[in-house]
Amino acid sequence: MKKHARIEAFISSLDSATPSGLHPCYAGYFTCFNAGDYYEAHDVLEHLWLPCQDASKPFYKGLIQIAGAFVHLRKQFLRPTHPKDGRRLAPASRLFDLGAQNLRPFAPIHLQLDIATVLTLCTRHNTAIRDSDYTINPWNPRILPKLRLLPDTSAGD
Repeated sequence: MKKHARIEAFISSLDSATPSGLHPCYAGYFTCFNAGDYYEAHDVLEHLWLPCQDASKPFYKGLIQIAGAFVHLRKQFLRPTHPKDGRRLAPASRLFDLGAQNLRPFAPIHLQLDIATVLTLCTRHNTAIRDSDYTINPWNPRILPKLRLLPDTSAGD
């Protein structure tokens, strides 16, 4: 199955579980990210980001970059002595910076996401990487980072 068809099938499976008013690709990003499936989170949100023409485009890009940072951390964790995967801490750090830069303008909350929480996650991982002089990977598969959407408070006011 090709990538586009695989993503479409995944998104269709989420439709009934997607919170009201949110795009299934956006909700799917969090489903994948919280399961540690960072590459899939990236792919699902990219499906929304690529055709996006509104002001949220940099917001989606930031979330994609953060998922990309975790792709690097996961690969480095799994194969730390591999010639390519072993050198993924610096690219992860750069993606944390870029993702945070793209999310900051949307603070404090955008599309039910507490931006400060995401920025704290990026800073914590990035600080650990940099403080170790790019030798220690802070990601651990036993303690996966979680991103949670806030309840929708716009209805019923």
